[in-house]
Amino acid sequence: MKNAIEAVNLTKYYGSFLAVDGVSFSVKENEIFGFLGPNGAGKTTTIRMLTGVLKPSSGEVRVLGYDMLNEGEKIRARERMGIVPETANPYVDLTAMQNLKLMGELYGMPKTEIEKRSIELLKLFDLYEKRDTKVRGFSKGMRQRLSLAMAMIADPELYFLDEPTSGLDVISARMIKEIIQEERKNGKTVFVTSHNMADVNELCDRVAIIRRGKLIAIDTPERLKTLSKKHIFVEASFEPMPSEIRISSASKIERKGDKLRIQTEDPDATIKEIVRYAEENKLRIVSLKTLTPSLEDVFVELVGGKNERD
Repeated sequence: MKNAIEAVNLTKYYGSFLAVDGVSFSVKENEIFGFLGPNGAGKTTTIRMLTGVLKPSSGEVRVLGYDMLNEGEKIRARERMGIVPETANPYVDLTAMQNLKLMGELYGMPKTEIEKRSIELLKLFDLYEKRDTKVRGFSKGMRQRLSLAMAMIADPELYFLDEPTSGLDVISARMIKEIIQEERKNGKTVFVTSHNMADVNELCDRVAIIRRGKLIAIDTPERLKTLSKKHIFVEASFEPMPSEIRISSASKIERKGDKLRIQTEDPDATIKEIVRYAEENKLRIVSLKTLTPSLEDVFVELVGGKNERD
């Protein structure tokens, strides 16, 4: 599989201040990639370099095969991107339809295609009834939905989404997450930043964490959770419930209501032992699940529980 984004030793100084320090990573095509870090860690600077807004002090950036340090190639790459900043940025004195048409014109789309695509997107984001209403009267959720629609107008291959669900009501946030997932099904690549760890865990194939300008972890959400020093538990319920159970891989076993909570450093071995124990003692397993640290737990442990350089 090809890479949609390749960053090699990406570095950015602001005067003597080192904002991004030798960051290297790649994002595969058709992947939802999360980029996380506390405030001031270098997220925004990195995204600006990836999208061609900032020139790195050193290092290389290729996006969709284009060299982002080459002005001509950077322009061609940006024509194939959809970018949604954290603060929704539609023009408030234009209507929803006018905002979409303006964006289509900026991408150089034919007028008939702009009209057709605008109507499709307004209906997709449940904004069609408000198509002739000025954005000034829109709620935050409506503006955010319109911003994503504007980013989608030219059917880009790659999205950069900065906090796409921040501060939104449940319905708007769910709609945006469903559309992001649908775009991935359609072969698109999505680079997303978010402070909402539940959204990241739900959406992302892989996650990178940046701290003080350095990349400190990159992996799938589930593998990142194994980095936590917090204990892993296996919770099991049996019929009938035994008065005691011996599991050699367990470090602690507690009764919690009608369940046993088993503390372990090797959940795979523990689960296999539980299944064998149930078979040998003719017990029916009613429920069996692993309780792991959350992605938020891991994030806080890795970054030290505080923001960096605001």
